[in-house]
Amino acid sequence: MGGEETGKTKKKIKKLNNEELAVFCEQLGMMLDAAIMPADGVWIMLKDAEIEDSMDLKIILTSLVNELHAGKRLHEAMEHTEVFPKYCTDMIRIGEDSGKLTDVMHSLAFHYNREHTISDTVKASLKAPLIMIAVMFFVLLILVAKVLPIFNDVYIQLGSEMTGFSKQLLNFGNFIGRYLVIIIGVMLILMIVVFIIYKTSKPFHDLVAKKLSGFFMTRKVNEEIAIARFASGMALTWNAGLSIEKSLEMVAAMVDYRPVHDKILTCLHEMRSRDNKKGFSELLVDAEIFNPLYSRMIAVSGKSGSVNTALENIATKYDEKVDKRISHALSVLEPALVIAFSIVICAILLAVMLPLMNIMKTIG
Repeated sequence: MGGEETGKTKKKIKKLNNEELAVFCEQLGMMLDAAIMPADGVWIMLKDAEIEDSMDLKIILTSLVNELHAGKRLHEAMEHTEVFPKYCTDMIRIGEDSGKLTDVMHSLAFHYNREHTISDTVKASLKAPLIMIAVMFFVLLILVAKVLPIFNDVYIQLGSEMTGFSKQLLNFGNFIGRYLVIIIGVMLILMIVVFIIYKTSKPFHDLVAKKLSGFFMTRKVNEEIAIARFASGMALTWNAGLSIEKSLEMVAAMVDYRPVHDKILTCLHEMRSRDNKKGFSELLVDAEIFNPLYSRMIAVSGKSGSVNTALENIATKYDEKVDKRISHALSVLEPALVIAFSIVICAILLAVMLPLMNIMKTIG
């Protein structure tokens, strides 16, 4: 039974998302608070999953229960399911080794809740502009494919024809109208193929992420998200009792924004250097991961021995900055899209109407 469930987990169950990870860690942390052993806590969660009829979660929890009852430690059982991220299992291993598993579970729950909130904010913020762009594209297609031919008929009835830009638009509209179904079909197929490749090919996924992270409109947001992730991860590993070097190494692996990632590696390299005589807070300031204000906070907290608290506060501040920056970007982007759309529509109509007005004036 255990092997069968584990096989199903490996083949059919996708990796847990941030929200699911936050719920799992928080529930298991509550069990540990009540002095319930991990195996019994996961078994209780399994019974709840049966009541909720959550089949994927039931398979994962069944595999965990089987592995724990077979004598494996919690992080080993989680690694066996292959649905938990490496950062999560590594932190739980550290919690087990240091005797701070309960604290680590609650910290992980907070961490993944933050990641889920950031992800949801970005996705929700992109929905409105994407819908607006799709509507604009559809209206332009209708205008070019259906409205321009009507104007062309008017020109023909007046003994003239469209020329220049308006003629090119008409030819384009006729082409679109003739092959509209084929064009839509090809576009849908391409979108599906790209989506599948994006989900299944890590090199392609990393390439897209790299291009988007360098895009001028999203660069600052990606940078602040990466810094918040770094500060949160460092605070979490620090509270778990991990060494600074190991903390930097683990956090660098989960920060995928290249400029911040490189600064973290620079800080790690300097710390490992034989000639280094600086403390962690000084190295962070030198690496310029944070802005001058937060770097100063780190420097002061280093003298008072409260760097982990400062890192937690900085992570919260950067989360707030990300929310504000996204809101500001939307407040600018949506009117800009409306203005751009209006300009394009006006340009098309003027290209058609001005020659028509001249013809009518000549006839008059």
